[in-house]
Amino acid sequence: MLQRMKKYWTLYALAIVSFVYLIVFRYWPILLQFVLATREYSILGGIWGSKFVGLENFRTLFQSAEFQRILFNTIRISVLRLVCGFFPPIILSVMLFDMTSAKFRKFSQNILYIPHFFSWIIVYGIVQVLFQKTGYINHILNFFGLESVDFLMGTKYFLSILVGSGVWKNIGWSTIIYLATLTSISPELYEAARLDGAGPLQRVRYITLPGMKSIIVFVLIMDLGKLLSLAGTEQILLFYNPSNYNVSDVIGTWVYRQGLGRLQYSLSAAVAVFESTIGLILVLICNKIANKVAGVGIW
Repeated sequence: MLQRMKKYWTLYALAIVSFVYLIVFRYWPILLQFVLATREYSILGGIWGSKFVGLENFRTLFQSAEFQRILFNTIRISVLRLVCGFFPPIILSVMLFDMTSAKFRKFSQNILYIPHFFSWIIVYGIVQVLFQKTGYINHILNFFGLESVDFLMGTKYFLSILVGSGVWKNIGWSTIIYLATLTSISPELYEAARLDGAGPLQRVRYITLPGMKSIIVFVLIMDLGKLLSLAGTEQILLFYNPSNYNVSDVIGTWVYRQGLGRLQYSLSAAVAVFESTIGLILVLICNKIANKVAGVGIW
């Protein structure tokens, strides 16, 4: 072992940089988060000098009258995002991959990627222009003699607009990983399938989708692992208002109010630990199921 380390010392030296990065910026913050979740934080005492309260912050969290509501809203919005946003990039990447014109494919990809670089503020501005009471959608409704609809107020259309705008923003960017996987499939398989008389749908079914299976399972497991944070706090903070508060308030927005608004940093840390623990459990369970059912997993 020592001889190998001496022989490849440059590689080990480079590995030390990555190791230090992981310790300082990944594992150390996780440790501080766990410690903070068990303290009654005070600015004078800091994380290590604050009073130790054990699981009191978790008890406060679970006994909160708002916890059940925000947990339900978080799971509902996250599941909607997962279901509505998981399959479109796969379908879109297959369609882009099968395009015969390289120029049109490149043009389509550029158009699809652009929304990803918009900030949520810009996305919200676009949604307002389209869906507010004096927006373009209502102008079209009025043109056909229909009454204006206040899409942005109330709960009826909130989830549809929230999830739909999120899918629109990220669908193009999500296709990149699938397109990268498709380029690794041997073109000879498609040529052989064409010679055997396989049509486009048959080629997708028997060549394209099996070739994408491993990356599809990987993305699904990772998305399920961050289920409680998939709701999209940054977007919801812009989109929600008092009229739709009962369906839009999620764990992330609650933590934002408690941590920054009321300076309850320990309670916010407890919520983050709860999210991380649930995410880890979901990743382990989903990976085990994927290995048994599909024969593919992260490890």
